[in-house]
Amino acid sequence: MKIYSDFAGRRTRQIIADIAAIFSIGLWVWFGITVFTLVENLAFFGVKMEEAGAGIQISMSNLGESLGSVPIIGPGIRVPFDGASAAGGALEAAGQAQQDAVLQLAITLGIGIPLLPVITILLIWLVPRIMFIRKASRAKSVVKAPAGMDLLALRALTTQKLSSITKIDADALGAWRRGEPEVVRRLAQLELRSSGVRLHEG
Repeated sequence: MKIYSDFAGRRTRQIIADIAAIFSIGLWVWFGITVFTLVENLAFFGVKMEEAGAGIQISMSNLGESLGSVPIIGPGIRVPFDGASAAGGALEAAGQAQQDAVLQLAITLGIGIPLLPVITILLIWLVPRIMFIRKASRAKSVVKAPAGMDLLALRALTTQKLSSITKIDADALGAWRRGEPEVVRRLAQLELRSSGVRLHEG
């Protein structure tokens, strides 16, 4: 597998693009984690509500049970404490619901905010890089084949710019058909260069 071009200029641009893309992805991931943490901290209020509600519920329930055991007046006195205990239970449930809502919001924002930028970076950077790696690796393997130079030369005739081809030979196609070694070599070299592969002599 060939990751980088053999040519210094293009290789430098590829390395810079790789570093910039990885740094940008890391930055967006960090930002998403930061947003998640900040939003999740809002659950602190829900925790306090839950703790307060649980405390009220237990205290009022215990107090109601204690006063409820008093003869004659006990049952009547217990009613408001039971109501207060139920209110504490409602406050506890509200606190838990607030924590659940905050956690859901934190996850949504923590993932959603960096998701689109990361996908965009991957499309702009990773897809062309994968295409280059595939093309360069394929060209490198083809040039080693017995008829590799001829095949690369033919591909150059069909894919490269006409101006680049005519610089090699005004009748490049005819020269290729006649099997002229120098024209075939230069056409193959043209195709290899566009793939980021240097043709080694010998």
